[in-house]
Amino acid sequence: MEPRVAVYVRVSTDSQNHESQEAELREYCQRRGWKNVTWYRDTASGARQDRQGLADLMTKIRKGKVDVLLCYKLDRLGRSLSHLAQILAELQSCRVALICPSQGIDTTDGNPAAHLQLNILGAVAQFEREIITERVSAGIKAAQARGVKFGRPAASDARKQQVLALAAEGHKAKAISKSTRTPYSSVTEIIRSAQNQY
Repeated sequence: MEPRVAVYVRVSTDSQNHESQEAELREYCQRRGWKNVTWYRDTASGARQDRQGLADLMTKIRKGKVDVLLCYKLDRLGRSLSHLAQILAELQSCRVALICPSQGIDTTDGNPAAHLQLNILGAVAQFEREIITERVSAGIKAAQARGVKFGRPAASDARKQQVLALAAEGHKAKAISKSTRTPYSSVTEIIRSAQNQY
């Protein structure tokens, strides 16, 4: 049975080498004798990247309609190392082989070197995520030590009195929230706190 091959190409508008990349990928498909080939393309222009081609490709992969993904280089596939690791994990779980001819990556035949490369990339991406998490946590702790408050500001005393007065008149929390422009959760918390004091 002939494999269902998806070719993904991401090019820059200012890059001239996309034609040679596509030509190389076409030749690769011809050498392998693949005829059931679907192309997915995205164009990156400056800071903006339209990734609809990748989104369509991943949808096909999740539906089990792709056997092999052919991409010129790994950096064409993911916008960051962690994004790439996420895509690679999804390919593996959907049993889709990955081939990047320019980097010698080919997982169609169980190539141990290709799997090692991908596992190393996954480990580096995990390390990157942990470092980012650690930095964010340290930043939050430092900000809290400087007195920075996180979350929504507490309701003013005047607002609390207004909420409690309306509640005492028999108004429902939803109506109080609307009339005072106070979030519903804050209204219920103000009322609950007042009830717990008595």
